[in-house]
Amino acid sequence: MTMKRYTIALGAMLAVGVTGVAGTAAAKVEGDTIILGSSISLTGKYATNGLHTQRGYDYAVKVINEAGGVKVGGKSYKLAVKYYDDESTPARGAQLAERLIQQDGVEYMLGPYSSGMTKAIAPVSEKFGVPMVEAEGASRSLFTQGYKYLFAVLSTSEQYLATAIDMAADSTSDPSSIKVALAFEGDPFSMDVRAGVVDKIKEYNMKVVIDDQLPADLSDMSTTLTKAKAIKPDILIVSGHSKGAATAARQIDEMKVNVPMIAMTHCEAAKVQEKFPNASTGFLCPTQWVETLSKSDPMFGSAAEWNAGFKGDNPSYSSVPYQSAQASAAVYVFKEAFEAANSFDKDAVRDAISAVEMETFYGDIKFSENGNNIAKPMFMRQIGSDGSYKLVEKFGDMAFPRNVKY
Repeated sequence: MTMKRYTIALGAMLAVGVTGVAGTAAAKVEGDTIILGSSISLTGKYATNGLHTQRGYDYAVKVINEAGGVKVGGKSYKLAVKYYDDESTPARGAQLAERLIQQDGVEYMLGPYSSGMTKAIAPVSEKFGVPMVEAEGASRSLFTQGYKYLFAVLSTSEQYLATAIDMAADSTSDPSSIKVALAFEGDPFSMDVRAGVVDKIKEYNMKVVIDDQLPADLSDMSTTLTKAKAIKPDILIVSGHSKGAATAARQIDEMKVNVPMIAMTHCEAAKVQEKFPNASTGFLCPTQWVETLSKSDPMFGSAAEWNAGFKGDNPSYSSVPYQSAQASAAVYVFKEAFEAANSFDKDAVRDAISAVEMETFYGDIKFSENGNNIAKPMFMRQIGSDGSYKLVEKFGDMAFPRNVKY
């Protein structure tokens, strides 16, 4: 089957031949360039976020290379990424991951986009003992499989929207009176987000008045929203990746649905604040990262400096999605691990990744023995009437109820 897409990240100058550092096994290093591999969604349902991820990888590669690259065995190496388009299809992703490892000789993997795609690819990298640092698979179930070669820089999915339930509880002296509407795509990521929300709902003894599982092709949420107009819940929770967020915002606007609190994933990636400014005012949006974060590192500087640099290279973004930031952080982990291992041996690199403990522009990174990042929380932001995102840490920080007129 013909590969649909193959690109090399910015700055890569590929020489002929495969070399390794003295005393190590041969690795995927061509001349003075270390090749990372990624099967990623450049077409299909995850294409929007796949592109955000690829741009984050490529920006990190550019910055690291311009700063002198990666130093191993007394020599400086550039980074490059070899991509294949997995077409947002898990079986295709697994096939391409095996191609990268078996045919292309890649020994260091960057993750795909989404938990479902990561679940398809992780067994492949594990089978061949190839370290994979991923930035976009947040499903908590990824880290209960006993994988030894899978590491994730992002917070796990059950944390994504649970804070919204806490904020709803804080809005009243009787949290059990709160009526909650749930609309979740039936994919692994969204089901894990739902699990965290449901745990919080049970904690406060709230009432679930709508609990809809939506199909993968989230082009119509009118049935759920019609029920919401009739039942009048206090809070509506939605998770369906970028397409789900865009569909929800569009139909909330078209149907004039005015639920006091609305929280959903993927607001920024779907650009709801630009496409549906009236409906999205007041939306609560979980984020892995904020550009105002008071974190920094020697490579990218502060969160604000990474944000400005990324926007300089990608001026189409008015608000940078966290998917791009965490993708850059994943590449940075590889740089640190290569240098700490002082080797290209994939097991030595794997051990160095597991020992990473660092502050970055994206936040703190420290991996548990299961491979998930245990050093960074989720954040919640609310969209203002001007389209800006304001960090909210408690109910009192919010504009409540949503200031939307229909």
